[in-house]
Amino acid sequence: MTQHEAQINNHETNQEFSHEATLFAEPIFHVGNFTITNSLIMSWTTVLILVVFFILIGKRIKKVPKGIQNIFEILLEKALELGDSITGERKKTEKFLPISLALFLFILVNNWLGLLPGVGTIGFNEVEGVHRVFVPILRGGTADINTTLALALFAVVASHIMGVLTIGIWNHLNKFINLEAFMAIPSKIKNDFSIILVNPIKAFVGIVELIGEVAKVASLTFRLFGNIFAGEVLLASMMALFAFFLPLPFMFLEIIVGIIQALIFAILTMVFMTIATQDHAEEH
Repeated sequence: MTQHEAQINNHETNQEFSHEATLFAEPIFHVGNFTITNSLIMSWTTVLILVVFFILIGKRIKKVPKGIQNIFEILLEKALELGDSITGERKKTEKFLPISLALFLFILVNNWLGLLPGVGTIGFNEVEGVHRVFVPILRGGTADINTTLALALFAVVASHIMGVLTIGIWNHLNKFINLEAFMAIPSKIKNDFSIILVNPIKAFVGIVELIGEVAKVASLTFRLFGNIFAGEVLLASMMALFAFFLPLPFMFLEIIVGIIQALIFAILTMVFMTIATQDHAEEH
């Protein structure tokens, strides 16, 4: 062994090996200036699976349903009924359900793909100073806070777009910056002097509504990320203790958690869209 090889081996021996779950997605490769992360690969895989699945299902749809088509039609009808209980009317449900259902399926498949063998455990070592860090090639998309933040922003922005399309930009804007309250003061102050105190309070409530919109994004982001990330850490801990049989009950639990978290996200999205499409009179 040469002196150079001995120095390399000694350097590798002195390096500390780190295999820890990180809050952020690790970069795998770059396409120009665009970074491809392990969670982004998983998100693309999810989209590909859903697109291929529904193309195949779409080709087999018949006017007289039978077999698996009956199951899907029953599930869709139950989804419409659940939507009706939130929106209060079928017309709104049919408008909001495609968005909520798409989010549900994307999140559900992402949650379940993160449980597959090899996801989070197959990767390569990357040298960072005196540390050797394990970088998994694949990582559950919803275990990355960037993905859940993007989903939350999409859900909240979609609710505002629905609000503008349904009740108009002026009515929707006045929920947050209540210009109508100030404009009504000169014409009504003669009949009701208390309006000079009441209407500014109404305008202040709009500022609280703006804070609430930020809270919606934070709530959706951290609820989904926290549950899925914690589940993956739990499974990794169980496999580190005993790789056979011990993780199985927790794996089953994470399958259920994956369904529940996807359903909560979809329902909240529909709730936000329903609230955004109501004017002040309907809300009261």
